Amino acid sequence: MKATHFTLAAATLAFVSFTASSSEESQHVRLATTTSTYHSGLLDYLLPKFEQDTGYKVDVIAAGTGKSLKMGENGDVDLVMTHAPKAEATFVDKGYGVLPRKLMYNDFVIVGPQSDPAKVSNSQDVAEVFKNIANANVTFVSRGDDSGTHKKEKGIWEQSKIEPNFGGYRSVGQGMGPTLNMASEMQGYTITDRGTWLAYNNKLDLSVLFQGDKKLFNPYQVILVNPERYPSINYQGAKVFSDWLVNPRGQELINQFKLNGKQLFVANANEK
Repeated sequence: MKATHFTLAAATLAFVSFTASSSEESQHVRLATTTSTYHSGLLDYLLPKFEQDTGYKVDVIAAGTGKSLKMGENGDVDLVMTHAPKAEATFVDKGYGVLPRKLMYNDFVIVGPQSDPAKVSNSQDVAEVFKNIANANVTFVSRGDDSGTHKKEKGIWEQSKIEPNFGGYRSVGQGMGPTLNMASEMQGYTITDRGTWLAYNNKLDLSVLFQGDKKLFNPYQVILVNPERYPSINYQGAKVFSDWLVNPRGQELINQFKLNGKQLFVANANEK
């Protein structure tokens, strides 16, 4: 009889522990995102406010767009925040993602040594910038990590009709912050999102040498992982976060986020 009571008590304790654990897990949302939203400081700014407003806690994995979408495909996260429109469209079309929403944008810029040995600052468009860098055989540091920035870079090389295999090309497989640091140390060129540039530029011996081409537009989306494919994900929590980001509260905070007095991202969830 005593053994029965002990077994029942142990089972009850295990059930209570499991329930508490399950409840705690339901309050966590797993976000895979680009290194730019992380390194720029945007998420450090937004997440405490979201957590205070809703009670949810967001666990961030900053891995670049390619890896973030792959984690979404595998059901390892609850939602993604990325910046590669073609890859995102494929992600949704194949049934991995649902409810894609415009979130914000900034742009890419080309940075390099102030001396500008490839003379890119007078280029007519970004394709000409890349041609000048390749023809001068100067150092270009590529993220090489299948991120949204890397995808943008590869697209520009294709538009330039140039294979990036010249002597100065360096593919480093790193996030945006480390790539900028390497470009500064090597006095080379690279492409970066403006947000990370503004977060890092005071520490770098580089300058913005080209900007403003419409091809350098950099839109971000937030996409939920499909709960029909992965029923165990925290779809409810992910949707609360997505809703918060695209509604007036989140959009206003995105616009208010500044470094050294400069706005890093422009909220655009309500633009058609």
